Amino acid sequence: MHDLIAMLISTVLGTLVGWERQLGRKPAGLRTHTLVCLGSTMFVLVTKHAVQDIGGPSLDPTRMIHGVITGVGFLGAGSIIRQEGYVAGLTTAASVWMVAAIGVSVGVHAYVLAAIGTGLALVVLEVFRWAEKVLGADADGS
Repeated sequence: MHDLIAMLISTVLGTLVGWERQLGRKPAGLRTHTLVCLGSTMFVLVTKHAVQDIGGPSLDPTRMIHGVITGVGFLGAGSIIRQEGYVAGLTTAASVWMVAAIGVSVGVHAYVLAAIGTGLALVVLEVFRWAEKVLGADADGS
């Protein structure tokens, strides 16, 4: 039951961030963000099951989290485009990485931390976009 609750929470939180990206027609939108959040939660939950079912002194559950961080960083790097001195996709890459962190938080049942992270990510993505326009700052366009 705990796994089901975690997966549902992860789906909702990943969808919230993905929805914001989808509305802005960004390269990684609703489905990508939701799947990354859900997948990272599932990897952490699988680790818990592996420790319980397989066990052993050499099974380090934190290795799965390290793998998620590295793998999602690689996924996010694929959304970065450099063309004629202009770089686009940095915010998209960062938001994909952020939903992985949200998913990992849900996976270890740190639901409040995951909710706070989701809320702050939405503030950064929406409120800071407005602030960049007001301040005339160069945005990365992603």
